[in-house]
Amino acid sequence: MTTEDNAAGAKLERMTANLAKIEALSARLMAALAQKKPSDPGVQGPGQEIYMKAAAAYLAGMMQNPAKVLEHQVSYWGKTMKHYVEAQKALASGELKAPDDPGLKDRRFANPLWDTHPAFNYLKQQYLFNAEAVQNAVADMEAIDPGDKKRVEYFTKQIVDMLSPTNFLGTNPDALEKAVETDGESLVKGLENLVADIEANNGELAVTLADRNAFTIGENIATTPGAVVFRNRMLELIQYTPTTETVYKTPLLIFPPWINKFYVMDLKPQNSLIKWIVDQGFTLFVVSWVNPDTSYADVGMDDYIREGYLTAMAEVRRITGEKQINAVGYCIAGTTLSLTLSHLHRAGDTSVKSATFFTTLTDFSDPGEVGVFLDNDFVDGIERQSHVDGMLSKTFMSRTFSYLRSNDLIYGPAIKSYMLGEAPPAFDLLFWNGDGTNLPCKMAIEYLRGLCQSDGLAKGTFEVFGHKVSLQDIQIPVCAIACETDHIAHWRGSFNGFKQMGSADKTFIVSQSGHIAGIINPPSKGKYGHYTNAGPVAGDPEEWMAGATFNQGSWWPRWGAWLAEKSGPQIAPRVPGDSVYPVLCPAPGTYVAQVQNSPKG
Repeated sequence: MTTEDNAAGAKLERMTANLAKIEALSARLMAALAQKKPSDPGVQGPGQEIYMKAAAAYLAGMMQNPAKVLEHQVSYWGKTMKHYVEAQKALASGELKAPDDPGLKDRRFANPLWDTHPAFNYLKQQYLFNAEAVQNAVADMEAIDPGDKKRVEYFTKQIVDMLSPTNFLGTNPDALEKAVETDGESLVKGLENLVADIEANNGELAVTLADRNAFTIGENIATTPGAVVFRNRMLELIQYTPTTETVYKTPLLIFPPWINKFYVMDLKPQNSLIKWIVDQGFTLFVVSWVNPDTSYADVGMDDYIREGYLTAMAEVRRITGEKQINAVGYCIAGTTLSLTLSHLHRAGDTSVKSATFFTTLTDFSDPGEVGVFLDNDFVDGIERQSHVDGMLSKTFMSRTFSYLRSNDLIYGPAIKSYMLGEAPPAFDLLFWNGDGTNLPCKMAIEYLRGLCQSDGLAKGTFEVFGHKVSLQDIQIPVCAIACETDHIAHWRGSFNGFKQMGSADKTFIVSQSGHIAGIINPPSKGKYGHYTNAGPVAGDPEEWMAGATFNQGSWWPRWGAWLAEKSGPQIAPRVPGDSVYPVLCPAPGTYVAQVQNSPKG
């Protein structure tokens, strides 16, 4: 037997063994899928009404302006026929090659075969032609409400993105090449990854974005020294150890969003906002929220304000002996900080000296991209499911935000994991992104109905402790940092709410990049710049931006200087536990490690 025969025999054995593994994994896959419990259809996708409106608008357009529809069709068929003829000519030449014009560039189609191989090139070009035709048809709809049109555009794009040939094994050259190269082992590993993800999520499919074994909270992530100095059922209050010889007199208290865990601000020393703040000489306290289970079902916004905000503020004042603090709210925590500040103003309480808002919406008249999930078809479904579960599952929220960037956070990672058989990367930000939290049922519905749908804070109709609150009631110095490409809290919406605050001292900053990268942007990286405008925070956001100045580098030092002006003189540093309040445990505490299983039905 020759060496070639031996190699062929070994290759056949490997392929046979891999096929056997696939058969066994397929049985595991069926068992894992069987664990999925039914859930309300309202949380799975938009209601049928939006599709009916889209169809009616398209038909109306055909009747009212048939020339425009004909123009779309002629353009589409013209491109399709031209490419078909070019492909036929290339094949007739006797060479296995694509037409000379390989088509538009798209990072999903990075493999050279998409441009050089006639079959793959034809698939790519036809997909892009189809996508363009569908998107143009939707964009030119006129007989439809603007809000409905945004939803049609969004969900149409989701369908188009889902149907990309890169998302299917038989039409993905990267996956096929690797399967051949590894004698099918990549497909076995991919199926193992798929089964593991479904098993880990009780029958739901949620692709793992980061290596869960690469990070341990408190060891190589969330490591800034500090201690938990207070705890109740809603939060742990962390006081961080000073690193400077003196500190500013007025302490700083940060409220992170309770949709995720606080340590996005403390991923590693090089990009830790928490460490940077401490190193600037501020006495820093950060709230670490509890990850609620079903026992928190009746916890509402008032409870978060009373047992969260007001309690944390009071504890910081007691520990430091100061009458006033500076406060920061990030995302939903910034929205709730606004509610709290309005309440304090009505009560004549001056304990908050200044407030900063990171990527915060307070005016929901235009909620941006996330608004496609705020119509009644989704919110009704969320309310029904939340009453069944006692909470709004972290799985739903994670999936919702991921679909705002589906190619980056769903399809791309799924291709690498399930088709190429690659292990997820050891990436701290994606590790945090997968470490979600649930929301209490009552609080979630109050937020969605009263703030998002009814725009109650901007309209002055939302109630805190039975009394209506208003943005006009916020009259302390305020600073807001919005992010230019934020998919969750768009900067224009942030501007529109911020300008309505009653303060005479308002500073608005727009950072480059998105919801996380725009905030977690350390000066040492020199990566993203920011926009400022010395004029008033008023009028149209586009006018403000037109008159803005672009500044190279992070916004952190600019905000640090603003905060320093509001923080009083320098005093001796305060060490956690040096007051009458004992240290309960080291930072990052115990609540950050909580993992609550999310019910599925």
